Amino acid sequence: MSGNVLQIEKQGRVDWVTMNRPDAYNSLNAEMIDALLDYFQGLYTDHETRVVVLRGAGRGFSAGLDLRERATSNEEQLESRSSADGLRSQRRISEIVMRMRRCPQPIVSLIHGGCAGGGFAFALASDIRIAGRSAKMNAAFIRIGLSACDIGVSYFLPRLVGVSVASELMMTGRYIMADRALATGLVSEVVEDHELADAAQSYVDDLLHATPLGLRLTKECLNMSVDAPSLEAAIAMEDRNQILCASGPDFREGIRAFMEKRRPDYSGT
Repeated sequence: MSGNVLQIEKQGRVDWVTMNRPDAYNSLNAEMIDALLDYFQGLYTDHETRVVVLRGAGRGFSAGLDLRERATSNEEQLESRSSADGLRSQRRISEIVMRMRRCPQPIVSLIHGGCAGGGFAFALASDIRIAGRSAKMNAAFIRIGLSACDIGVSYFLPRLVGVSVASELMMTGRYIMADRALATGLVSEVVEDHELADAAQSYVDDLLHATPLGLRLTKECLNMSVDAPSLEAAIAMEDRNQILCASGPDFREGIRAFMEKRRPDYSGT
């Protein structure tokens, strides 16, 4: 599952996924959209891959939609396109973040340079974000005549940084730089750009310390609990997950490894 625009390097149980259109700032053309849709769809039933690290090649993470590709489209075709056609095209992009959230593997995004529009949406849809010192992120949609509420940004951003900061960023289209992103809780850590892979490896090591089932159920429960209608609903899901995890051999191996002060060797997928 690799190609020119999306490169997947498998390192054991970890996929290092690189958006690879550096000359176009990793912007989303039709080929990139198709590749991302296919990749994240495949993860749903992939029990070998346990963690995904997402990054961009070249000078930045992703500039979002490829506006040059749109600008070179036949003007008559654009004008004759119906609302239904536009909605189908829109849904292909927004479906990427849906698949990012549905896939059971945690996604760690490494953000450097520009991270705008759809690229910003992908960073927000990730589970963990690490910023390089050069990172600058914005909801660019509002600066090109659109609403800033796009590709899940209106859902994820206020939950991460609060409504006040989200309102500022979305209504103005201003960039948020690395240090402020850390201060608002948008990212977990800020490192020098050349240290991003090493920083990610530290998180990957900790993620792989969890049992495969425990890690998948934790992502699922977190997703559900953000919008849980009550404490009782969240706890009911937690109780189910704990019993599922405790019923298998990996739980016993985890206890033994803890007592013996060694890294666990899990057999599950």
